Order: sequence, then C-alpha cells, then structure tokens
Amino acid sequence: MHAARKWFFAGLLVVLPVAVTMWVLQWIIATLDQTLLILPNAWQPDRLLGFHLPGLGVLLALGILLTVGAVASNFAGRKLLAWSDGVFHRIPVVRSIYSGVKQVSDTLFSENGNAFRTAVLIQWPRPEVWTIGFVTGSPGGDVVNHLLGDWVSVYVPTTPNPTGGYFVMLRRTECIELRMSVDEALRYVISMGVVVPPAVAPSLLK
Repeated sequence: MHAARKWFFAGLLVVLPVAVTMWVLQWIIATLDQTLLILPNAWQPDRLLGFHLPGLGVLLALGILLTVGAVASNFAGRKLLAWSDGVFHRIPVVRSIYSGVKQVSDTLFSENGNAFRTAVLIQWPRPEVWTIGFVTGSPGGDVVNHLLGDWVSVYVPTTPNPTGGYFVMLRRTECIELRMSVDEALRYVISMGVVVPPAVAPSLLK
C-alpha cells in the first residue's frame, strides 16, 4: 500500500500540470475561435471547408491585433485612434468603462509602462508577516495631499491565483526590493512558495 500511494502521488505530480495546461490551452483556443463569428456566414471556415478546424480563431485574432497595431502605429492611425477616443469619451456610461480599461491596459502593455517592474518584500497583512508585492507606481491625485513622505503603490497578489489581490500604499522605506525578475516572483507566489528563486542579497528599494 505504501508503494501504491507513492506511485499515485508521483503520477499525480506528472499528470496534473500537463492536464491543467492542456485544459487552459483548450479554453483559450475555444475562446479565441469565437472571433470567427465576426465573419459573414458565407465566409465561415466551417462552411467553406466542411469541417471545424480548431485554432483558426487564434490566427484570426492574431491577424486582427497585428493589423490594428500596424495601423495605430502610423500618423493616420494615431489620428483615427484619437478621434475614436473622443467618441467613446462622449458616450455616457461607456466613457467610464472605456477610460478605466484603457488606463489599465496602457499601464500594463505600454512599452513605457512601469507596472509590475519591481518585486518587493513587505509586511502584510500585519507586522512580522511577510509577503511579496509588486510596485505599480506612486500615489496620485488628492491622495498625495494626505500622505507625508515618500510612498509607493504596491499590488499584493493572492495565491495560487495572482489575478486577485490588494492595492496598498506603503512608505518606500517599508519595501525591500527583491533581486528577482517579476516572472520569478510570480512563480514563487503561484507555487505557494514551492518554486523558490535563487537566493540573492536584498537591498532597500531606491
């Protein structure tokens, strides 16, 4: 029984990551395949080919993103983008959603963005309890009028799902910069501390 239990858990450690990875990939492909619905019925690949070919939606979505990116990168595209931004900002309700999403996407995906560039060690949710957070910038707006000193904005992810978490503002001196990449820090969080990055000497956040 001891050997059988050992083999069971050894097999689980091998099969589970593969199964979860395949499930996630299948979900992503199935979701992106929905982009084919924007084509007219007469142009649907299933109708033209006579059978369903998984992954065509992924290629279509990639093509759309590359095309839109190429158009938005030139002078005419930037003018068109500015015009569309103005239209969305004039529509009630829509402008609130659009503005929020655009600010987040600009911060996360812009080449000049500073989101999630630094992993830090902080005491959370109480003193003497430590966790990993990610510096997302500096406090702004009216908040700066109520915070004396040098503060930073930090995102504290949950584990094993880092898409949920907490936004906190801490004194810069209370954050210890970690000499590890954001990917290494995220793997550390997602694995609940199992996948440990190489140990290096930390330094105070500058």
